[in-house]
Amino acid sequence: MVNTQFGAGTYESGAALAPSRWLVLLLGVIAVIFGVLFFIYPILTLEILVMFLGLYWLFNGIVAFIGLFTDKTGRGWKLLVGILGVLAGVLVLAYPLYSAILIPTVFAVIIGVEGLIIGAVYMVQGFSGAGWGTGILGILSIIFGLVLIANPLVAAVGLVLLLAGLAIVGGIAAIVVSFRLPG
Repeated sequence: MVNTQFGAGTYESGAALAPSRWLVLLLGVIAVIFGVLFFIYPILTLEILVMFLGLYWLFNGIVAFIGLFTDKTGRGWKLLVGILGVLAGVLVLAYPLYSAILIPTVFAVIIGVEGLIIGAVYMVQGFSGAGWGTGILGILSIIFGLVLIANPLVAAVGLVLLLAGLAIVGGIAAIVVSFRLPG
């Protein structure tokens, strides 16, 4: 059934929702510019990203507090999320340089520990008959986890450089796609 009043179900309605060529091109160019800036200024970029994270946590905490009054379910969890979100957001915004060092470092250590655990599981599976490929993945995962735990600050800067590379590749892909879009 086609809704003729609002155009739902017609081919024209889908075309109106498609992103325009110039918007995709603009987003691609912006992504490439940010990717290059991330490579040039990785520490400053890390600090800015952490500040955005602080703003997000603060906003999320405030929204959780508002949710206490609008929805009565899960009040304890909403209160906890609200308190932690506001506290974390205020601390990150008050101490952005320390947060730019601490947050990615903790993140790198957590990923390193996960790498050790996953590596141990893969090695056990490899020796249990899952194949030598699984055992090799386990060894590589353990090595990766140890490197992250031993050098978490280097891993934090590496995260920014990884994001920079992804922004450049994604931006170039968006630019190429923009030339293939109609109109």
